[in-house]
Amino acid sequence: MHPPRRHEPVFGEPWQGRAFALAILSSRIACGGVNTDAFRHALERLDRAAYLGDGYYGRWLNGAELMLTERSILAPGAVEARARNLRGEHVDEPPIPEPDRPHYAPTAEGSLRAVDTVPAFAVGESVRARNMSVPGHTRLPGYIRGHVGVVESRQPAAVLPDTNAHFLGENPQHVYSVRFDSRELWGADADPFALTVELYESYLETIS
Repeated sequence: MHPPRRHEPVFGEPWQGRAFALAILSSRIACGGVNTDAFRHALERLDRAAYLGDGYYGRWLNGAELMLTERSILAPGAVEARARNLRGEHVDEPPIPEPDRPHYAPTAEGSLRAVDTVPAFAVGESVRARNMSVPGHTRLPGYIRGHVGVVESRQPAAVLPDTNAHFLGENPQHVYSVRFDSRELWGADADPFALTVELYESYLETIS
């Protein structure tokens, strides 16, 4: 990649800027407010063609369409029908169902929140990433589950993506930067280096 050039356009092609704006607006409409976690969860559930075949901003459009369809704001097949009409095929659009927007209202802007509880882990403490299977969205990487690392620093508390993505509450928690040794994660033959991951408190457990 080349470094940014003076007066370089923000988007490589004009349609990408429109796609970006449509995805942001669609997310607000579908979620009743800004919910980055719900949008990420929509992207995770796209099939291979929708995720990879249409490029980065095409992926955003496909994710937005999924969210709008799930919330019954768009009817399944509505986008395809409109595209065919633009090509002059004259097809009927499917009827729009009754909207099913979630009862969601963020308590503040952004994802950072104040937490009254005392942090469960201290800087320098050895911790283990929980070896747990999450049925929906999570920010706990699979390759660190069950492995031991060291708390390097504590970050500001933030909304828990696992519940926020499903409109089950913000559930804010303390967040920790945890350093893992590459050989702990991938075995003794791995090249030696340190990997730091930001992890929510419920992703970690003490080492007895």
